[in-house]
Amino acid sequence: MAHTTKQWILTNKPTGAPVLSGPDATFKLETATLPALKEGQVLGKVRYFSNDTGLRNFIQSTVAPERFYVPTVPVGSPMRSGIIAEVIESASPTYKAGDLVMDFHLGTWSELVVLDAALCQPLAPLPNNLPITHWLGAFGASGLAAYTGLYFAGQAKPEDTIVISAAAGATGSMAVQIAVKLLGAKRVIGIAGGEEKCAWVKEQLGAHECINYKSPTFVEDLKAATPDEVDVYFDNVGGHVLDAMLTRMKKNGNVAVCGAVSSYNSDEPMALKNWFEIISMRINIRGFIMLDYMDKAAAILGELIGAAADGRIKLGEGETVVEAKIEQQPEIWMSLFTGANQGKLLTKLIV
Repeated sequence: MAHTTKQWILTNKPTGAPVLSGPDATFKLETATLPALKEGQVLGKVRYFSNDTGLRNFIQSTVAPERFYVPTVPVGSPMRSGIIAEVIESASPTYKAGDLVMDFHLGTWSELVVLDAALCQPLAPLPNNLPITHWLGAFGASGLAAYTGLYFAGQAKPEDTIVISAAAGATGSMAVQIAVKLLGAKRVIGIAGGEEKCAWVKEQLGAHECINYKSPTFVEDLKAATPDEVDVYFDNVGGHVLDAMLTRMKKNGNVAVCGAVSSYNSDEPMALKNWFEIISMRINIRGFIMLDYMDKAAAILGELIGAAADGRIKLGEGETVVEAKIEQQPEIWMSLFTGANQGKLLTKLIV
């Protein structure tokens, strides 16, 4: 039986911010007929989309496609993201109708999807009736990136002072809690946009301090919050925040680079006035991808889920779930870049 589905197609690669309407629109909603299932595949009804700023680099990046860490999205192809889907047909002995599966980054902005069973992750129930959506956030790519960035790329230790940017976002909010509750770091400082978000980072996530990067006194506030300088900086944003942080790093300090969201929608190169600090202070800068540590994923997730189950990590306000039809998906995703979310941003797809 043939199935048709609405799906968003990449029609133009943006040079700046993606365009949501008009003749130069980045995406176009089309109705497509899905191919018949092959052996080892499943047909899924999408329940949730994962909204991540890093998807911006899937459609246009300064990195050549052959050097990118996952396949990029060619023009004329469906836009990709992580998804949770319910299996409605199966040609695989692994899954049956009604099973819930997740795909980290090879799902598409479609109502129905054909997935390779071997690339799907089955979703087990979470303790304490935690919602399954956490598999796309705290117990998915966001949590894994936060953990591996701190422990492996950043080499963080309990005696360290740690600063985390985008601290109210999906990855940053998990990194703050991991640094405070699991690592037991001496001092954890968040950077977030706005006083309300900074209050949440301190009061709910446990950061010792949080600095508002939108404040005109940001640089002075950062210096005041780091009198002993910084051992580890977990960077999600790049730009002027990274530039300021370079002046606060200790000699031989570590910068773990997870993202550079401040530049994703800009066609201007990132400008860093303080680049020589890296040489002068012998700063170690390491980019990382959580996919590099998938051999450790089961153990990491076990630790994170255990910490959530016993209350050390709080997930109650760590998600923003928006119920919407597929027609609204590009707009919801783009709201990430204006800070509309607190914690992980997910779309609950309704028909």
